[in-house]
Formats: sequence, C-alpha cells, structure tokens
Amino acid sequence: MLDVSLSKVTRPLLRDEAYDRIRTAIVDGTLPPGTPLRDADLAEQLGLSKAPVRQALLRLADDGLVDSKPQSYTRVSEVMSPDVIDARQIVRLLHEFAVRQAAPRCRPADIAAMRAANDRFAAAIEARDIAAAVKADDELHDVPVRLAGNAAVAATLDRYTPLLRRLEHARFSSTLAWNSVERHTKLIDALEKRDTETAVSVISTIWTDLLEEL
Repeated sequence: MLDVSLSKVTRPLLRDEAYDRIRTAIVDGTLPPGTPLRDADLAEQLGLSKAPVRQALLRLADDGLVDSKPQSYTRVSEVMSPDVIDARQIVRLLHEFAVRQAAPRCRPADIAAMRAANDRFAAAIEARDIAAAVKADDELHDVPVRLAGNAAVAATLDRYTPLLRRLEHARFSSTLAWNSVERHTKLIDALEKRDTETAVSVISTIWTDLLEEL
C-alpha cells in the first residue's frame, strides 16, 4: 500500500470545463469568428468565476481558436487563419503516416468498423446532423490512427484537429460532404486490399481538400 496521502478527485477542474464549453461553442459556430470574448460575460453564462474562464481563454489562444492582444481585445479567431493552414498540413502528414503504418495491420474487423462509421457519416449528412457527422468521421479516421500504435501521433492529432473543426462543419453542411463519403469508401477499399500507396494518396486528398475545396 502506498504510504502517501492523495486528495480525492471529486469533479473535473473548472478550467477544463470552461475550456471544453467555450471550445465547443467556437467550433460549432455558436461563437462566430470575430466575436469579442469577455471573461466576465462568459463566467456569468457558464456559472463560473472569472479565473477558470481566463485560464480557458489562454489555452484557447494557444490552440489558435482565440486571438488576444493584452489591454486591447480577446476574440474568436478567423476560420482561415495561418494557424489553421499550418494545422491542416500537420494533420495531413500525420494521417498519411498513420495510414501507411496501419495498411498492413488492418484486419476484417477494422475494415468493418470503418465501413460502419462511414455509413453513420452518410446517414448524418443526409439528416443534416453535423455533430453526428463529425463524430462518425472521427471514428472512421481513429481506426488507422489506433492501428499505427504511435502515441505521439495520436496526441499531436488531438492537439491540432480542433483547429480544423470549423472547416469540417462548413464542409459537412454542404454538398461537398458527399465527396467525403466517396473518399472514405476509396480509403477503406484500399486498406482492405492492403494497397498502401493508394490509401495514403486518398487520405492526403481528404485533408488537402478540406481547405482547398471550401
């Protein structure tokens, strides 16, 4: 038995809760680009003190979702910011790496999981349920990331993917979403055939076109 005294964790840290709530509102468009972010107003709406909100805004600024200039402004960043372009490049390269590593490791169960996720994605697009579409898209792409077995890749994707969420919301709200369904199918087919080069080419197109087709 450990001979130490540790305090019990009774609830999530308030700053993390504030961060999650504000980030979700930015990503889904509840807080559009350019919206001023005042810690007092946000604290009141969230039922929190200003301290955790300030910490959350600092973290969101580090993420590139918030622009801040001391003594001047704090606001939601623009969708097409340099940070977004940089993040897209990193995310694309990491998904290419994950797919390359995953291709020889894919089992029938993995292929089935990706096809089921793509079916959910298509159904969500048909129903115009963008939140469900994003969730299904994540589940599909998580399969090769998991199979790649690289914790640094997974952690870096967790860090930078939120910057691209607003682009995904815009794409999945338009007819371009059906292109994503087709590309998912091509990716899954290539992985099923263990055609690594085709799979990498398709995943590269998926993330490149996220920015260029909008």
